[in-house]
Amino acid sequence: MLKEEIYFFFLSGSWLCCQHRAAAMWIQVRTMDGKETHRVDSLSKLTKVDELRLKIEELFKVEPERQRLFYRGKQMEDGHTIFDYNVGLNDIVQLLVRQKLPSVKVVKSRDKEAELSDSDSGCGSTQSECDKSSTHSEVEAQTASNSAQTDTAELIDPGFGFFKINELVDARDLNMGAWFEAQIVNITKTTKASKEEAAEAHPSEEEEILYHVKYEDYPENGVIQLLAKDVRPRARTVYQWHQLEPGMIVMLNYNPDDPKERGYWYDAEIQRKRETRTIREIYAKIILGDAGDSLNDCHIMFITEIYKIEEHGSSADAPAGSESPLKRSNGPECKLCKDDPKKNCRSCNCHICGIKQDPDKQLLCDECDMAYHIYCLNPPLTSIPEDEDWYCPGCRNDASEVVLAGEKLKESKKKSKMASATSSSQRDWGKGMACVGRTKECTIVPSNHYGPIPGVPVGSLWKFRVQVSEAGVHRPHVAGIHGRSNDGAYSLVLAGGYEDDVDDGNEFTYTGSGGRDLSGNKRTAEQSCDQTLTHMNRALALNCNVHLNDKNGAESKNWKGGKPVRVVRNCKGRKHSKYSPEEGNRYDGIYKVVKYWPAKGKSGFLVWRYLLKRDDDEPAPWTRDGKERIKKLGLTIQYPAGYQKEKENKNEVEEETATPSKAKRKRNSQGSESTKTSPGKTPKKMKVEVYKLSKEQKTLIKNDKLNKKLWDEAMESLSLGPKFLNKVEEVFLCICCQEVVFQPITTECQHNVCRECLQRSFRADVYTCPACRHDLGKNYSMTVNKSLQDILTQFFPGYSNGR
Repeated sequence: MLKEEIYFFFLSGSWLCCQHRAAAMWIQVRTMDGKETHRVDSLSKLTKVDELRLKIEELFKVEPERQRLFYRGKQMEDGHTIFDYNVGLNDIVQLLVRQKLPSVKVVKSRDKEAELSDSDSGCGSTQSECDKSSTHSEVEAQTASNSAQTDTAELIDPGFGFFKINELVDARDLNMGAWFEAQIVNITKTTKASKEEAAEAHPSEEEEILYHVKYEDYPENGVIQLLAKDVRPRARTVYQWHQLEPGMIVMLNYNPDDPKERGYWYDAEIQRKRETRTIREIYAKIILGDAGDSLNDCHIMFITEIYKIEEHGSSADAPAGSESPLKRSNGPECKLCKDDPKKNCRSCNCHICGIKQDPDKQLLCDECDMAYHIYCLNPPLTSIPEDEDWYCPGCRNDASEVVLAGEKLKESKKKSKMASATSSSQRDWGKGMACVGRTKECTIVPSNHYGPIPGVPVGSLWKFRVQVSEAGVHRPHVAGIHGRSNDGAYSLVLAGGYEDDVDDGNEFTYTGSGGRDLSGNKRTAEQSCDQTLTHMNRALALNCNVHLNDKNGAESKNWKGGKPVRVVRNCKGRKHSKYSPEEGNRYDGIYKVVKYWPAKGKSGFLVWRYLLKRDDDEPAPWTRDGKERIKKLGLTIQYPAGYQKEKENKNEVEEETATPSKAKRKRNSQGSESTKTSPGKTPKKMKVEVYKLSKEQKTLIKNDKLNKKLWDEAMESLSLGPKFLNKVEEVFLCICCQEVVFQPITTECQHNVCRECLQRSFRADVYTCPACRHDLGKNYSMTVNKSLQDILTQFFPGYSNGR
């Protein structure tokens, strides 16, 4: 009872706290068939999924127990908030309605439940093992239980593929792209829809095989299904220094977050090798998985642990003594004690004593994730409690914290430690646009895309930085430079925040980031220390077409050969530069880094400065040609959805609460503005320049006869100029992944789906069109519409990266 009261208190408190400042928060809920969509208003980031179900019940007339809610592939569960699932403003949550099922008796006795589960499964495993294995197929469950019973199982040849069951291999993690030591617990073949599809999707026999593997160091992940390209023989041969040559593909240890520390095992291409009398260095390109993403010019720290990538069948022919005597070591799980068993650590072990002993007598807090020995608690416990949820003394709430009717709301422990609790500022930071999440995300190009964004011409103008991020022009909300320290910079914002910046339009001097003390929740401050050529400063220097020099800087002789940088000018720079816009943020085109150098700034501290010159075919927006182009394209400042309406409502409220004299003056000012245009006439709209298609694009569209109807619909938007690409993106959106279709399959019912999405549907034994449920048949031939793929690549260059 106490737990429920506390839960309700926090739920109510969170809702009341956010109601006054998040009234504009809303989402869209759409049924799986796409026939019914409703907008759910009056939400906040802390709205519980339980509350959301009640609102959906009012709109869709579906009981909460029959609702299955999905957001970006995750099923939303009761007890969590929409913030836990990162649901943003105007995002779409999909609703799947369950069928009504007859009630089932619940067995409450734990012993009886275990007895029933053992008799049903027939695998002789414990209750926890049966529960865990129920999420996999029957073959996986039987194999996993067998492998749990014996550690040294014999190798079983399934009769196909390069590997055997129980064989030790290296398996790739599909999210990170790193390789981990694993063991094969089962091998199955994928279901082929037809011979034509098999020949196209799987050119060789081994790619038609699914390997069910278990990671040795991460047994909690269970059994994972991987294709043949993500499984290979266990690495055993360590290269000697003299064997390493540039261009070789090897496996090595690297930490992308902290290159000086030990990390995980990645494939890499050796770029250069350097040896002096005292040091040996290797620089390599880290390959992050199979998507084509990579990190260039990475300094490898562990050069004595570089492994050869073994070929299939090489383990049987390995010469004696080539086996690696030690197990490969990954980065430490705990960054404080480095997994040293001799060191006491309160982070990865008992939070009270820190002694690494009795792991079976440790309790994990469900709030702070810290471990506690049952005998270290005050008062100590004699045994592990049977409750599913357990909270440590610091996170547990007692009866004195429950707020009764009429009492003042008490401050939570978490908020009392924040900087805002002791600040005297009266500003509500929650109303700032920097605190607002994206309503959408640019997916037509990857985040590390160099050059212009398709459909965003020079002169595009947005009111807030978050809109610039949504368009993909400059992804960070606040930071001035977007890039990677091992790759380069993709975009930057000129906002006049640094006193050393000089803006001359077609070229400008830019000051690097850092060297300021921003503690105490400050957004900006005076220069207080020297800047260093690291992080984003190093990223921007890599764009210069010259070898990196982190001491004296460098200047490029052929500056146009450098990497392009998208430049956005902010209206805050208006006080320093006449080239900044009067309002909002403006995209000004592509610039290149000519040179960079360290210098003493006006504050007396060392700063890194960069000279950038404009290198764009589109005219600059402050020139006469640029202004005419902006008028032809109909480019005006873009506001967030509902922003102007909310502003009008706010003005009406202010007018109602204002004194008669103020209201009269306001009406007079509005009347004087309305006299600027003649009564009864609407202002004349500038005719937007029609989007021009090249001959090649027209030919490709004409060849795509299967989608003639959709192209006719899209071609009607040519008069909208650059917004034509938005229409194309909308028309050719995959209903499964909600992105522009990649390797599109045009079905018999004239719908377009990504080939990978349709194959995933067929592997789940669903043989219908994802859009209209038209029966495609089990042996449906998935032939990629190459004409559609070619034209989409023309409109959205680079959108296939990472797909």
